[in-house]
Amino acid sequence: MKGWPGEPDMDYDVMVADGAAAANAGKPIDDVIFDFGNVLIYWDPAAVLVPRYRQETIDRFLDNDISGFYDANDMMDGGATPEEAIAWMRGHAGDEWADILAYYVENFRDSLTGIVPGARVLVNDLRAAGIGVWGLSNWEASLFHVAEEQCDILESLDGRLVSGFVKMRKPHRDIYQAALERFGIDAAGAVFIDDKAMNIVGANQAGIRGIRFQDPAKLRALLIANGVDIPAVR
Repeated sequence: MKGWPGEPDMDYDVMVADGAAAANAGKPIDDVIFDFGNVLIYWDPAAVLVPRYRQETIDRFLDNDISGFYDANDMMDGGATPEEAIAWMRGHAGDEWADILAYYVENFRDSLTGIVPGARVLVNDLRAAGIGVWGLSNWEASLFHVAEEQCDILESLDGRLVSGFVKMRKPHRDIYQAALERFGIDAAGAVFIDDKAMNIVGANQAGIRGIRFQDPAKLRALLIANGVDIPAVR
């Protein structure tokens, strides 16, 4: 199975306000909280592996049922070191996959392939409209400096919370609550944007409306339709 296990079915580019977030449906949006990977920054683990591995090997490595790659990512995002994750994979799936994970970690910067089109201007437009703009991302602590060095869009945010530093991770409710507290904002006026459905579910459990991101133009239109005063796509 390629990709994170446990992803629920959820449409892209719609406002989701289930559970505790239902009480906040339709309320004015004061703050937008962005995930980083594949929302603001393109993250492609396969891009790291292309120089050394055949496509068949890459596909198998990125199949969680075979290698446990996404489980290892979850471990690192939750506070485990890369060395701990590599050792876990070595015991769980064998030397071949653990050695590839070590290569991936060593060359991690190649996985960050650029800024998502439209993200930089959207962040700037939201700030110009008086909307708070924040970041909440699952990311291994010792690798986060790579994103800071390569992706200056992160400097445009009003604040951010990164899972590996606080040893909590999405989709667990506690990290969303920690983000609200750190940013000093209210769930009632917040919207969370992430490409993974499970993380939207987690945001809803903390009272935060969510949007599963796929299309930059549709995201902009959806925010406008929900009362955010930013320029429309013409």
